[in-house]
Amino acid sequence: MAEQAILCVDDEEMVLNSLEMQLKDQFGDKYVYEFAENAEDALEIIDELHEDGVEVLIIVSDWLMPGLKGDEFLIKVHEKFPKIVKVLLTGQADEKAVERARVQVNLHRCIHKPWSAKELIETIQSGVAA
Repeated sequence: MAEQAILCVDDEEMVLNSLEMQLKDQFGDKYVYEFAENAEDALEIIDELHEDGVEVLIIVSDWLMPGLKGDEFLIKVHEKFPKIVKVLLTGQADEKAVERARVQVNLHRCIHKPWSAKELIETIQSGVAA
């Protein structure tokens, strides 16, 4: 079976560190974990993983980031990799952006900051099962 990855994208290092701890505490070595501080880096990581035969299962992306906003990033990803499950993690998403993501990329869930580890884990588990 090919390796499977979870990609987290947020411009705040502290958020990425929290996500990493919560995911590794719950899932251990079951997945490859990748982290990016902006959408451009995340797009490169997705391409590299794809080339290496690693399947990206889920992307958890912030909405408000420099450069591409989360919904725009997820739309780009969806055009190339429609099967990846997409989750927005945000403290300040505009409702139109969330709705656009729901419609255009089949958004799995929108989690609001501050999030609970339980909510994050349930979202990942339901996304993997989808």
